[in-house]
Amino acid sequence: MKTVLVLAEHPDLADTIRMALKPEAYRVIHRANLEEAEPLLQHGMVQACIFDVESTQVQGLWNIEKLRRQIPHCPILIYTGTRQWEWEEDAYLQGVTHVLAKPVRPRLLNTLLERILNKPVPAGLRPAVSAPAFSTMRSTESAFGAAAAAQHGLQSLEVLRNFSTILTHSLSAEPMLNKFLLLLREIVGVNRAAIFLREPVATFGGMPAGEASPRLSKACAIGLPSSLLEHFELSLGAGIGGQLYRSGRILRRHSEEARADMEMQQEFELLGAQVAIPILDRESLVGVAVFDGRVTGEPLVNGELELIFHLLEELGLAIKNIRLHDQLAANHEMMTDMFRQLSSACVVVSRDLTVLHANKTARGYFSKTGRRNAELEFSDLPQALGTKVYQVLKTGTAIAPFKFKPEDSPNAIYNVSVVPFQKHDSVLPVSALLMVEDLTQAQQLQTLEIEAANLRLVNTIADRLAHEIGNALVPLATHQQLLKERYKDPEFRASLEVALSDGIKRVSRLINQMRFLARDAVVSTEAFPMEMMIKEAYQEAQQHQPTKTTKLDYENSTKPIILTGDRAALKHAFSEVILNALQANPTDAKIGVRMHADANGSRSHDVEIEIQDNGAGFTSEAGQKIPTPFFTTRTVGLGLGLTVSRKIIETHHGKLEIVSPKPGHSGMVRITLPLAAESALGNS
Repeated sequence: MKTVLVLAEHPDLADTIRMALKPEAYRVIHRANLEEAEPLLQHGMVQACIFDVESTQVQGLWNIEKLRRQIPHCPILIYTGTRQWEWEEDAYLQGVTHVLAKPVRPRLLNTLLERILNKPVPAGLRPAVSAPAFSTMRSTESAFGAAAAAQHGLQSLEVLRNFSTILTHSLSAEPMLNKFLLLLREIVGVNRAAIFLREPVATFGGMPAGEASPRLSKACAIGLPSSLLEHFELSLGAGIGGQLYRSGRILRRHSEEARADMEMQQEFELLGAQVAIPILDRESLVGVAVFDGRVTGEPLVNGELELIFHLLEELGLAIKNIRLHDQLAANHEMMTDMFRQLSSACVVVSRDLTVLHANKTARGYFSKTGRRNAELEFSDLPQALGTKVYQVLKTGTAIAPFKFKPEDSPNAIYNVSVVPFQKHDSVLPVSALLMVEDLTQAQQLQTLEIEAANLRLVNTIADRLAHEIGNALVPLATHQQLLKERYKDPEFRASLEVALSDGIKRVSRLINQMRFLARDAVVSTEAFPMEMMIKEAYQEAQQHQPTKTTKLDYENSTKPIILTGDRAALKHAFSEVILNALQANPTDAKIGVRMHADANGSRSHDVEIEIQDNGAGFTSEAGQKIPTPFFTTRTVGLGLGLTVSRKIIETHHGKLEIVSPKPGHSGMVRITLPLAAESALGNS
């Protein structure tokens, strides 16, 4: 974009030219006179100059001559109200490129600027002058202009070189701003200057996002004592900071807004400043810069302030980028610290199989011994893990956690998971995270806990079995001692027969409980009717709890229900449940059995058997503990009856439930078993 300077006493001509030129190609700046335009001309900020001059005044030629000396390389276009040939000739002799008559014709102006700024002007389009003196003067002027242009080009390059030194501090705000103020003092000659910045919004451990500090603290200063600014701050709510925050434009000390605000005057007085300029990042206020006049005592002119405003805007963008970089670096450092503190190994691998990050644990697991540097490479990973990472990078699909045993450490076991890191607009992941957790010690502890639990269980079983078998042997031992003396007594022989029968039944029941408790699968399978099997289980239960008034109320569906499974095991399970129901009311036991089949939402069907007694029922606490091994509410028995029943039912892929009774109702046990053969025996 080219900058066009319009020198005109009234801004109307500048507005007309601004509307006539293409906004995407030209930037139009208006100045009323040469004094205001001097900073722009000195620093080479203008590519073309349009001068509004009256051809009837000799002063106009003097101003053209003065302008040409300042910008010998820059094309000058003159707009005048009346055209006089003699005056135009003198203007061309002073180095004017074109003389145009008002009003402004947009098409002509755009064409001339395009030819002047983008292409060399053909000789045939130059104004023709017949006087020989004009040729001689033009040659002299051209030589002078070329030398001046070369000198100005060197000065501009020197300014750019000096300003480029600021870029060396582009990731540190304070040194960059200090360098800027020193360079500004060298170029403009500013006496005092200070820059105040808003505190950055903290991401971790600071202020929440969106709650930036309303204060502006000193970032750097020249010509001001550090003790003065150590505790001095500007506010966004009042004073200089508040005015610039609301208006976003340059504020002078002697402006109407400043004179009407006592706090602004006090701040200007304390800082010894004459002007305050906002530092913007094109979205919001980043800070405030305050300046005194020149070291010679002269104030900064509007052109210089405007140039400083634009430079500070670029610095505001740089400060914004610096803070974004600081946040990114802080986030990266925090994530690195998190990975470093993890006991699991974490490895981040890019799409080109480069290890982007590996924490200390990962390097300890996978780094090759004898390598000088501790950096981890993709080739260091075991082949099984590297293959999984490659698969995730190619497909973008995470891999479910799996167990891994390294070949060089067969006793070690790791839990491994691989997760892709994928952007929203990307089909494939940009990297993958490999997480490896050492389960060796945990697995060993778990094994030890299981072994300890098994030992406790064995001790408990041994203790209970010894107690129960001892109780069964007491009557037998008593009769054995009296056998020689009372063998011929019929009453003794009848008592001995009862003792032998009871002891055998009690020991046989213990043996069956231990045998079925040790089974984890269905041993034999056969199809049998449910009704007959339950009646046999009822008869077996009566042998352990004989009562004369026992009654079985059996309710069945119209069709016979055939079950497939281990008939002996299921009969024992139902026998234990029915025995528990008989013991609920030993004097007048009544057992109700209700059975019906129903579909469970799939191809298979379930049969549901409810066994209800007429006892007092289970309490809520006892209902939860009854299936627990060795829990019993009676003084005799191991407390394994319902535990064994549940084990047998679950082996047949069924379910045993203790139904909590309502107040005033008896206890109930509900058993659910699958009828279909594939469901009952599928995985046994």
